[in-house]
Amino acid sequence: MACMSVLTRDEAHNRAQLLDVHRYTIELDLTTGDDTFDSRTQIRFTVLTDQDDTDTFVEVKPAELRSVTLDGHPLDPDTLHGNRLPLKGLTPGEHELHVDATMHYSRTGEGMHRFTDPADGETYVYTQLFMDDVQRVFAAFDQPDLKAVFEMTVTAPHHWTVLANGITRHLGQGRWKAAPTPLISTYLVAVAAGPWHTVRTEHRGLPFALHCRRSLAPHLDTDADELLDITRACFDRYHEKFQEPYPFDSYDQAFVPEFNAGAMENPGLVTFRDEFVFRSAVTDTQRQTRAMVIAHEMAHMWFGDLVTLTWWDDIWLNESFAEYMGYQTTAEATRFADTWTDFGITRKPWGYDADQRPSTHPVAPENVQDTASALLNFDGISYAKGASALRQLVAWLGEKDFLAGINTHIDRHKFANATLADFIDSLASATDRDVHAWADAWLRTTGVDTLTPHLHTDNGHRHLTVRRADDDSRPHRITLGLYDHDLDDTRGLTLRTRLEADLPSHGDTTLSAPGPRPALLVLNDGDLTYAKIRFDDHSFRTIRTHLSGLPDPLTRAVVWNALRDAVRDGDLPAATYLDIARTHLPHETDPALVQGALTFATTHIAGRYTTPEQRPAALTTLTDLCRDLIRRTEDGDHPDLRLIAVRHRIDTAAHPDTIAAWLADGTVPGGPELDPELRWRILTRLAVLDATDEATIAAELAHDPSATGQEGAARCRAALPHEDTKARAWDAMFHTDDLSNYLFTATAQGFWQPEQADLVRPYVARYYKDAVALAARRGPAIAEAAGHWAFPVHAVDPETLRLGEKCLRKADPTPALRRKLVDQLDDLARALRVRQA
Repeated sequence: MACMSVLTRDEAHNRAQLLDVHRYTIELDLTTGDDTFDSRTQIRFTVLTDQDDTDTFVEVKPAELRSVTLDGHPLDPDTLHGNRLPLKGLTPGEHELHVDATMHYSRTGEGMHRFTDPADGETYVYTQLFMDDVQRVFAAFDQPDLKAVFEMTVTAPHHWTVLANGITRHLGQGRWKAAPTPLISTYLVAVAAGPWHTVRTEHRGLPFALHCRRSLAPHLDTDADELLDITRACFDRYHEKFQEPYPFDSYDQAFVPEFNAGAMENPGLVTFRDEFVFRSAVTDTQRQTRAMVIAHEMAHMWFGDLVTLTWWDDIWLNESFAEYMGYQTTAEATRFADTWTDFGITRKPWGYDADQRPSTHPVAPENVQDTASALLNFDGISYAKGASALRQLVAWLGEKDFLAGINTHIDRHKFANATLADFIDSLASATDRDVHAWADAWLRTTGVDTLTPHLHTDNGHRHLTVRRADDDSRPHRITLGLYDHDLDDTRGLTLRTRLEADLPSHGDTTLSAPGPRPALLVLNDGDLTYAKIRFDDHSFRTIRTHLSGLPDPLTRAVVWNALRDAVRDGDLPAATYLDIARTHLPHETDPALVQGALTFATTHIAGRYTTPEQRPAALTTLTDLCRDLIRRTEDGDHPDLRLIAVRHRIDTAAHPDTIAAWLADGTVPGGPELDPELRWRILTRLAVLDATDEATIAAELAHDPSATGQEGAARCRAALPHEDTKARAWDAMFHTDDLSNYLFTATAQGFWQPEQADLVRPYVARYYKDAVALAARRGPAIAEAAGHWAFPVHAVDPETLRLGEKCLRKADPTPALRRKLVDQLDDLARALRVRQA
């Protein structure tokens, strides 16, 4: 088949001027075999032009295109070129297109994904149609501003249940019909079919339900009350925020296998990765993250589904808004009141990192030329930086005016499409502030501002100057926290005062600083803006001795982030960060902060920023730190901290004895008992250390034959330090195309290990050639996995960088892989600079 064409912005604009699409009537038959399904589509549309001879095209990516008719006249299926079926000589007025095709099931999470559960042999399928993957399921005019009504009928095996955007009813003989949708975009159509386990309830007169595969039923049932309570609480809170009521006929949440994203906001049928159905012990922070994702996707029902972007350059509007609302609403409506701490330590660094790479882009990029380019913008900028910008906007504008503008926007554009300009105009209608200037400074620029304090005395008065780099370009409303030593607690700090400040777009800002020099000055206390911060020397000395004594976890998150940024910028030695972590994490009470700081210390510092000669000492420091946390939590009062410490103690083990004993005993002394997640984690580390074998892995898989067990076994086998196991893993990843997206990722996670650098050195050069071929062959989802998980991150040396730069110049990687390689190579160059510093 000819190569697939991506849709350009200009093509979409022209087609939107030409067509008004009314209704899709779609029939899917999921009973025709394991590899393909049948798809029949009727599209009713109007040609708006006055010309009598107009050409356009419809998109479809079939295994076989059986027949096409336009207004009752057959078209030649052989005219299909790539994914485009030309429609020529269209006249003004009404038309009806029929497309009958056979479509491929997917193993990569794109289109109609098919999964057979190894635990019980049951099969499930579900759609993920984002961006341009609807064409893998049915024929469509596939762009977001050609909204239509969708009417879906599905034939499935008799023991299956079919879910869709609207309420479904069983017609008999395995046929299911979904209620017609309101006007929605093609990428938001959803179907999920299989022998689901379902928990149902009703709220505000609407049916609500949770669904998962049968093998996860006990785990879903355990958490069903919590999940439904969160769903109801967020639903009610959004009805307090938004004047427009929920616009769809039901609210289903399906936890589906091998899902590429965290979740997808299909109207009425939100799909989640089913790792959110916890089958092993998790921390409360992980439960909070799950709650936030529920709130995030629900926000999309209004912002994204009811009002949809016109073109993909405004994807940030969907994701930044839902990200902000997800954290804020979770904090307001559920028991998880400290969501912004987790955002600060976990999510925000994603944005900071992305914004300092060559691939950075504005939150709201202009002129995204095509769908392939747009797909690359689903990153830390569209999510974390965009949400940070909106949080700063709310701090500057006030929540009342912000929500008034949002409600104006929804009312103006419901069941239609809107642009950034429409959004800013709606906000401007609710305030006297210059929102347009704010948007230009925050949404059309790139990079991270850096704020540095300077305390000085002038004529007997103490002043504080906030200095900025010459190229900093945006205004900030910030809070400055002044802290003194706590006279009643030698480890503690107490807040003296917080100063509010509006920093202009350029130049330094000087404020009066009352009282004596504080022990610690924290810029951006409360984390209301998006900027890197630095400390004066006196404050930094206080941090080294008293960081864990700061009273507010959100302040501590700001400080930990600042330390992280300083390490990445080469301004703070990695060893100093480890010393601070060793001193303060054993006393930290917030699980999100322990998790965030330990992850950076383990992954970045021990994994990349220390040389091979320094790595053993770094691992020893982290092992000692985790041991102290485990000892501190022996009383059972801090199970979350203990679980985090146990996980990282496993991951940083330089010798197998302790963790092998845990595995043999089935428990950590004093708890916790080893659940499947911890058992596979230990076995993976033992494989890295050459302290287990294939027989033991096979026995563990027999004990846990679930999908997660299959991934654990693949990770362990790839981690074994033997030439034959590495060769088999490499072949499975790059040459056979048999691995699903999840099994590919698991294999890649096991393959590269710093302890095995000599063994895997020949594969570093092979990676670039093989990854380019794989990405071209298997598409964007696997390309992203190959660029993210299969990249040799441990190989921090100039030769790896040289080979990667040569690949970018000469090998022509696909856009998805190119973007990942650009980011990885920039991180690699940064790691080299950090080592040299």
